[in-house]
Parts: sequence; C-alpha cells; structure tokens
Amino acid sequence: MESQDPSRKPPPQPPPEKRKYVLHSEKEPFDFVTARNIAKPTNVLESTGHLIKGCLGGGILGIHEAYMKCGLWTSLVVTIIFGFYITYCLHILVTSAQILYQRLHMTEMSYPDLAEASFEVGPFPRLRKYSKWFRYAVDLTICIDLFGACCVYQIIIAKTIEQLVEGVDDQKDLNRLRLYVLALLVPIMMLCMITTLKYLAPFSLLADLFIVVCVVATVVYCLREAPSISSRPAWKNALGFFEFSGIVVFSMEGVGVTLPIENNMKDPKQFPKVLCMGMTVVVTFLIMVGFFGYWGYGENSLSPVTLNFPSEIFPTILKCLMGIMIFITFALNFWAPFNLVWHYMSKKHDPKKHWIWERVYRATFIVVITAIAIAFPNIGNLMGLLGAFCLSNMGFIFPAMIDLLVIWQDPGLGKYKWRLWRSVFVILIGILLFVAGTYSNLKGLISSLNS
Repeated sequence: MESQDPSRKPPPQPPPEKRKYVLHSEKEPFDFVTARNIAKPTNVLESTGHLIKGCLGGGILGIHEAYMKCGLWTSLVVTIIFGFYITYCLHILVTSAQILYQRLHMTEMSYPDLAEASFEVGPFPRLRKYSKWFRYAVDLTICIDLFGACCVYQIIIAKTIEQLVEGVDDQKDLNRLRLYVLALLVPIMMLCMITTLKYLAPFSLLADLFIVVCVVATVVYCLREAPSISSRPAWKNALGFFEFSGIVVFSMEGVGVTLPIENNMKDPKQFPKVLCMGMTVVVTFLIMVGFFGYWGYGENSLSPVTLNFPSEIFPTILKCLMGIMIFITFALNFWAPFNLVWHYMSKKHDPKKHWIWERVYRATFIVVITAIAIAFPNIGNLMGLLGAFCLSNMGFIFPAMIDLLVIWQDPGLGKYKWRLWRSVFVILIGILLFVAGTYSNLKGLISSLNS
C-alpha cells in the first residue's frame, strides 16, 4: 500500500446532515475490528463453512450440463480460471469495504450499503447524486438473482417428482414437466407463508449434507458407466462456451453472502484465508460433479444430476430426500430477496395491515416465479442467464467499480496506474460475459418457450 501524498486534499463533501455516510479525518484512527460488538462472532473455520454453504446450492446439480455445452477439458480449465477470478473479485470487494470502515468509522456494511457509500464519499462529486440509484441497482440485481434461483429449484423439484412417479424423464415433452411445476404452486405457496427463519434454518444443514452425498455419488456412479475419456470432446463451440460460463458463475458465485460473513467474523482481517479455503472446496466440488457427470453420462445426461443415477434402492432414496430438501430450502432462498422487497413495499401500507399485505405479496411473487418456471423449464439456460445477467454485474462489474472509487485517492492507482487497468480489465470481462452469456442463454430459453 502506497503512502498518500500529503499535498492531495480530499474532495469537498456535502454538508454532513444531508449525507448518510461521512468521511472522517485520517488523524482520527479507527479500529473497526475492536469497535465491533458481535454477540457470537465466527472463527476462520466456521466462516469457511458458511462461505461454502453460501456458494454451493442447487446450481451444482446442473453443472454437468454446462460441461456438455462447452466440452470436457475446456470446461475443466475454465472452471479453475473462473474460480481464481471470482475469488479475486470477492477479495477486492471485501478489501474496499474494510477501507471504507476505517474512513467512515463504521464497523460493518451490507453490499447495498457499500455500493451507496462508494458513490457518496467517492472522489467524483458528480456521481454522488447517483448513490441511491447504485444502491437500488444492487438491490434489484440481488432480487432477480435469488428469485431466479427459486425458479431453478422449482424445476429441479418438478423433474425429480416426474422421474419418481413416471420412471422416466422425457426432455422433449416439456408440457408434462410444466404440469408438475404447476402442481407445486400451492405446496410452495403454503411453505413460503412461513415468515421466520428459525423453523427453516436446521434444514439448511441437512441440504448441505445431501449435496455432499450427491457429489460423492456422482463420481461413483459415473465411473461405473464412463467410456473412454477420449470419446468426450474437449471443445465444442463459442455459443456453448458462453452458455457454460453463465452456468459455472451461477454455480460458484457467493457475492451475496461474502460481506455478511465478513461482518460476523471475530477477526475479519483473516477473511482472505476464508476465501481461499472456501473457494478451493467449492471449485473442487463443481469439478467433481461437472467433469465426472459429463464424462459418465455424455450427451444424454439429465439435469439435475441425480436423475442419471441408476434405479436402485439407495439412489432412489437419495433422489427423494434431495427433492424434499430442495423443496424446503426453496423457502430459505425466497426469504432473503422477499424481505428486501418487503422493506420497500411495507412503507406503502398501514402498519396495522402489514400481516395481510405481506402474505398477499408473498403469494403474488410465488405465482410469478411459478409462471416463469412453467414458461422456461430449462434448468441449464435459466442458470446460465442468471449467471450472465445478474452475477456478471454483482460479482465482477460492481466490485471493480467500487474498488476503483475507493482506491482512487488512497492507496492510489499505483505506478503506471496499474490498479486502474486492473479494474478496467475486470469490468470488461464482466461486460463480455454479460452480453455474450445473456444472448446465448436467452436464445436457449426462447427455444424452450416454443417447445
């Protein structure tokens, strides 16, 4: 970190009473670690477990389909590259937050808080009036991503039930799958009327355990049927590559849980260790399911990966339990974005009637999610679209923008302005994934709409 030029003065700030975030003088030292007052802080190992749990979800059950779109060896290499790239972007996001903690004398911030603060106290006065809009952009992207993940979960549950009931999974007959998705509307709506997490949180741990079992089972069952590895193409085409990129980003991105985990750590300066250990496990699990899933089942592989397992007692039980766990974790995944939306919508209604309006909105959102899942019952392209459209912004573009605003003055851009070019590179990669990935996966979804 370079020393700040003493002759460089901070940009003029609006009056403190008009701003939510206020810069403090560097002569007033502030230790945000000591100032934090957390009742039950987490250590490095616990935080690593939370990060792994936050990154791994239903997306891992469809990663083998991404490998099928791109090619076996290309997918393997690009998965590792994306692992490093995403880890780095999460690192600069947390680093930017910790720099602002010291400047603003704050002990913690959420992702939307960080986005708003970076504009409001940044070096460019003209951007400050857009600080709220940047916050809303982050909020909206988070909601689209998590509500979209609920659509993916609903399709996974429907496909699992379809195979268990009928013994087959006809990928060409999407209308039958749509009926199963529709049949889930009422049960899921009733489940999502639960407004507190304490009844749902224990099932999250069970779901994580089942995902680990599914990873191991995938490797075991795939090796039983795996042909010569040379029979799987190493590369397919550019369109498949960008479809793959969206899915793999969706499957491993944990930007939504990164700052909450850091905010709850006993020693947040140790977060780089958490990031390295956690993302290593995440990337390893994704490779195990993706690589072995495609190698074993090839072009005929189904999503979720459990549908490819043989019709034996243990795999059948595993499919049933996995379906139940995803059904319950649907409510967990729905809880976070809905509360974000309800934060804004609740202000428009009489507090005495919040209990009824909250349930009306919950039911409305479930109907919309179900309608989208019925219209686009394609797990792979739906995950790819969410990864390309939402996570290219949340995971790459937004963190690089925040980092650039935070380090513009101190610690500075560095010799040859390398920090500037670093952030520009990250933003350009994010834009490429956003444009190409959104186009390729949207094209696939439109095809399913016409099926």
